[in-house]
Amino acid sequence: MLSGTHPARHARMDSPHMPRILFLCARNRLRSPTAEHVFAGRPGIETDSAGVNRDAEVPVSAEHLSWADVVVVMERRHEAKLRRDFGQLLKNKRVVCLDIPDDYDYKEPALVALLEQRAKRFLPPS
Repeated sequence: MLSGTHPARHARMDSPHMPRILFLCARNRLRSPTAEHVFAGRPGIETDSAGVNRDAEVPVSAEHLSWADVVVVMERRHEAKLRRDFGQLLKNKRVVCLDIPDDYDYKEPALVALLEQRAKRFLPPS
């Protein structure tokens, strides 16, 4: 559990070797919670989400980054902000940018399709 934040909502804590994937957008209201939801049921991974802005529903923390094996950002500016604020914690992390703009609603089918298409390169097959 990530203390000080919500627990990894979709984590399967019985298997410590599953990759942990943290999805980040700006405010953790639309894109990253959608990604967390879409991939939560996928076997072999644990998921969580947060936002890089201070006013995010769940602001990203050092604990999030320590928990994650892979950090997935929606835009390059999210990665830049993350590296500026948490650079030391990212040294041994894989950071992936999906290049998905803030043009979608929560769980919008077009967003889900885009997430599934762009995540193929770093997620284990389902």
